[in-house]
Amino acid sequence: MKKTTEEFLIDLESRGFKFQEDTIGFIYFGKQYTGAPDEVVNSAIEITLKAQKAFDSSFYMSILERLHTQRISSRKEALKWMDAQGLA
Repeated sequence: MKKTTEEFLIDLESRGFKFQEDTIGFIYFGKQYTGAPDEVVNSAIEITLKAQKAFDSSFYMSILERLHTQRISSRKEALKWMDAQGLA
């Protein structure tokens, strides 16, 4: 079952990732700015955390915009794209 961005963030926090209020606001700003669905937003968060080992707002926004312009619509496609970009 696919998670909403809120559910995804709660899951990450339960695993030890702590997000500041401004970070959460920025995540939702990126979501609204790109019009990306939750699955793509969640994938951008995941790619950011895997590549940067922490949440980096500008990296997240760059990834989210690239996933959106590449018309990537699923986590599977996003992770495949991540591997192709050498981000894994």
